[in-house]
Amino acid sequence: MDRPAPTLGNPQNTIAVLNQYGFVFQKKYGQNFLIDTHVLDKIIRAAQIGEDDFVVEVGPGIGTMTQYLAAAARKVAAIEIDKALIPILNDTLSGYENVTIINEDILKMDLCSLAKEHNEGRPIKVVANLPYYITTPIIMGIFESHVPVQSITVMVQKEVAERMRTGPGSKDYGALSLAVQYYAHPELIANVPPNCFMPRPRVGSAVIQLTRHEKPPVQVKNEHFMFQLIRASFNQRRKTLVNGLNHASDIKVSKEAAEKALEKIGLSSSIRGEALTLDQFAELSNFIWGMQEDF
Repeated sequence: MDRPAPTLGNPQNTIAVLNQYGFVFQKKYGQNFLIDTHVLDKIIRAAQIGEDDFVVEVGPGIGTMTQYLAAAARKVAAIEIDKALIPILNDTLSGYENVTIINEDILKMDLCSLAKEHNEGRPIKVVANLPYYITTPIIMGIFESHVPVQSITVMVQKEVAERMRTGPGSKDYGALSLAVQYYAHPELIANVPPNCFMPRPRVGSAVIQLTRHEKPPVQVKNEHFMFQLIRASFNQRRKTLVNGLNHASDIKVSKEAAEKALEKIGLSSSIRGEALTLDQFAELSNFIWGMQEDF
């Protein structure tokens, strides 16, 4: 089926659509619309959108990237929380019969059911220009809910992209780094300056692609417990890992148990959480969980 070429993606057309509808940007939704066709092309290429793909787009705005996705994919579900944008999307996407517009909060949606309904449960692709204030909950919600996803290609705050792909020893390394890398392989696609958006954000942005692992790179006895342990290890970065676990509110690991576990995996009791790799956190988690099971 022939589909129209995208008409949005440059400042003039975006301004014309916004003026036509008298749209007012909502700060509470973190709205920054992409107005650079080169960046849009990079996102589509990186996501490798093909004619058999079912794509979920989070926060389509006025439909700029949606048009690009719809021109390449079999089907697109565009999930937009702002009711004021729905009539605009109905207009800008009227030429694309393969787009479903959903006025919902992505954090409250059952993406597993959506994948089952539109893609027979096969892995989907997620593409988004994410609101920066809820980037982490959206990405982790997709992974932790075990949505069948092949890849997530998203525009995020540059600092957050760095956190997702960094390793031990970096100031950006933390619980988000470990969580993302447990579920997926992160790859930086492009840095994007503020002038590529309307309105301009105050920070730099980056496109990052998270390609889901077929199976996690480490084996853990209890996934939830490992992430509790990781969060507790980073909650107070100046503390040693032993003290961080001992003072954590949502996980009960005594100082003695933590020291014994670290000794078992060959690490010093004075080590801090930011020095441990994902493999070491998995080992530590498995040992402590095994100790608890013995009682």
